Amino acid sequence: MSAAEGTTMRAVVYRKSLPVQDHESLLDAELPVPRPGPHDLLVEVAAVAVNPVDYKVRQNSDPGGEAKVLGWDAAGTVVAVGEAVELFRVGDDVFYAGAVDRPGSNAQYQVVDERIVGRKPATLSFTEAAALPLTSLTAWEGLFERLGLRRGAMEQQGALLVTAAAGGVGAMVAQLARALTSLTVVGTASRPESADFARRMGVEHVVDHHRPLPGQVAEVAPGGVDYVFSTAGTDRNLAAYAEVLNPHGQIVAIDDFGPVEIGALKSKSISFHWELMFTRSLYRTADRITQHHILTQIARLVDAGILRTTATTDLGAVTAAHLREAHGILESGKAIGKITLTGF
Repeated sequence: MSAAEGTTMRAVVYRKSLPVQDHESLLDAELPVPRPGPHDLLVEVAAVAVNPVDYKVRQNSDPGGEAKVLGWDAAGTVVAVGEAVELFRVGDDVFYAGAVDRPGSNAQYQVVDERIVGRKPATLSFTEAAALPLTSLTAWEGLFERLGLRRGAMEQQGALLVTAAAGGVGAMVAQLARALTSLTVVGTASRPESADFARRMGVEHVVDHHRPLPGQVAEVAPGGVDYVFSTAGTDRNLAAYAEVLNPHGQIVAIDDFGPVEIGALKSKSISFHWELMFTRSLYRTADRITQHHILTQIARLVDAGILRTTATTDLGAVTAAHLREAHGILESGKAIGKITLTGF
């Protein structure tokens, strides 16, 4: 038994859905330290990162007064393991995105299924590593599972369009596509600083998503686009995607939107895919250990100097005030890379 078990821990919670400007939208709290189940690790959290899913859950899932812990990116150290754990042991440094239907990482201690956890890249700090799991898993699954790209198939020709390429997911999509495929990577960004960051992450050509896309894309990818990784604005850009995509092209989307008219995709036989990296943990799929393997690959690529962290801004300790600031930045739509918080 870990010394942490049976005691309390510091955490940040929300009890009702409120605007982020409201002081009670996120609150500091003391909670019992959780106990690991058979396949769980108990992790002492050293650093976390913030994602759009954090504020979307806060806005749309009212806990009715119960204390709910958000947070789906973390790096820390294993301090206890469940009886069926095989992949890790106490003392291992790990990173992971967790599960959307379990308590999150904005707490000193978190339990997480070992099958969706990876060993932290040795060359990164906890803060740098915390920026990677959710976006890396989303990018990897979207590129190699949904779109069916072949890793290392450098003879594969074509172009990939990535929206919001300076965001957390877009930046990882660009890095993985440049490192593991030979596709031309076109990314959207609207500000000089976001365009510069996208280029540093591997985007070869930047187009402005505040202007019509087809003409801009045609200039930098005259042969058309074969794949679209849509991280934002899928509903308003669907007609543009249909125009720039070649016949038999493919789209993978991760954003939230209402009903759209998909008939524009039919004449070119364009395929549309959804990607949600929480699917495996949410439905307890038999292959959820795949996420452990993906994070293992990500760590190896980072330690080899092929991938880099997307951490850009650390706001300090994990407190309600700092998390309200982080949520506010994300809600503004102006975040570049990943926002992190370090320590309690």
